[in-house]
Amino acid sequence: MLPGSKNSPGKGDQERLAAKSENLRLRARLIHAIRHFFVDHGYLEIETPHLIPAPAPEVHIDAVKVGHVFLHTSPELCMKRLLSAGYPKIFQICKCFREGERGKKHLSEFTLLEWYRAGFDYMALMDECEEMVLSVSRDLGFGQSILYQQGYINLEGPWERISVEEAFDRYSSLSMKKALKKGCFDEVMVEEIEPHLGISKPVFLYDYPASFAALAKLKEEAPDFAERFEIYMGGLELANAFSELTDAGEQKTRFETDRRERERLGKSVYPFPKRFLEALSDMPSSAGIALGVDRLAMIFADAKKIDDVVSFAPEEL
Repeated sequence: MLPGSKNSPGKGDQERLAAKSENLRLRARLIHAIRHFFVDHGYLEIETPHLIPAPAPEVHIDAVKVGHVFLHTSPELCMKRLLSAGYPKIFQICKCFREGERGKKHLSEFTLLEWYRAGFDYMALMDECEEMVLSVSRDLGFGQSILYQQGYINLEGPWERISVEEAFDRYSSLSMKKALKKGCFDEVMVEEIEPHLGISKPVFLYDYPASFAALAKLKEEAPDFAERFEIYMGGLELANAFSELTDAGEQKTRFETDRRERERLGKSVYPFPKRFLEALSDMPSSAGIALGVDRLAMIFADAKKIDDVVSFAPEEL
C-alpha cells in the first residue's frame, strides 16, 4: 500500500486532524483573548524554564524526569521567585508535564495559564477570574452565556461561592470531617460532589481543609482551613488558586512532610527546591492561580474529550 493512498492508515489520521480545524481555530482565538486581557490589565507576560532541578514535592503530582532535571509540573516555583524579586503582576501561558495523567479530561502534556498578583488575596482573585473569563467569552463572540454539554452556563457575575464543607453537606453521603477521617476525601469529591458543580453557573469551591493547603496560606481566623479555591464549570474542574503562603519555615515543613509521604508511597523523592524557599521570605502578600487552557477550550468548544481541542493527543503521534 502506497503512503497517502485511499485506504492507507495515514489517511484516517489526516481526516481526524482535519476534523479538529474549527476547535483549533477557536483555541487560537481563546489564547489571544486571554493574552489581551492580561496585557490590557497591566500584567507582564513572562517565560520560565520547562526544565528545572527540583519540582515542588506534592504527593499526588509526579514530575517527568529528564536526565538529572525535571520537566516542570507548573511554572509556580519560578514565577513566585519573580514575584519575590519585585514583579507585582505576572502571567504565563505554557506547556506543563505530569507523569501518568491521561483520560478524557487529562493529558500528560497540557497547557496552563498561571498568574500572580501582589496585594491580592484569594477572594479578590475570585473577582478577577470572573472578569477574565467573561472578557474572553465576549472576545470570542459568546457573550455571557455559553452552551456546554446540552446546557447553558451563565458567566455573568457574581459566580456562586460554596465552601468545601458546605459542598459535602449539600451533595455528599458523608460529612467532610468523616471523609477526611476515612481517607476518602478525594474519592467523594470526584464521585459525589464535582458532577454537581458549575452546571448552570461557574462555582468557586473554597476553604479547603488545612491538610490540602499545598502552597496556600492558612486562614488566620480558622487555621483548620486554607485560603484556597478551585473553579468548576459544567462539572469540570478548571483552576486551582491560593492566597500564597509566604512563611518559608512553614513551607519547608510542608515540603518535608510531603517528601516523607512520597517516600512512604514508593514514589520518587525530589531534591529540595532551595532557591525557591530562600526567595519566599521576600514574597509580598499575594494570590496566584493555575487554570487549564485545554479544559477552558473544551467548554467553549462544547467538546466531550480533551483530545478534541489539542492538535495531537499522545496516541496520535
